[in-house]
Amino acid sequence: MAHPKRKHSKSRRDKKRANSKLSDPVMSVCPSCHQTKLPHYVCPHCGMYKTTKYVEKKEKVKKN
Repeated sequence: MAHPKRKHSKSRRDKKRANSKLSDPVMSVCPSCHQTKLPHYVCPHCGMYKTTKYVEKKEKVKKN
């Protein structure tokens, strides 16, 4: 296997790592409720994926 002839400096090492940061997730708009959601996922607000309802929305019940 190949080995480096000389040690890479810390600044050279850090230049490589400068561009490997995480980016913001891409968001799309739900066609039924127009809320933002992750693409190719069921909408967490209305439970629809494309034009089919997959998840029923649960109502929160207050306890008195």
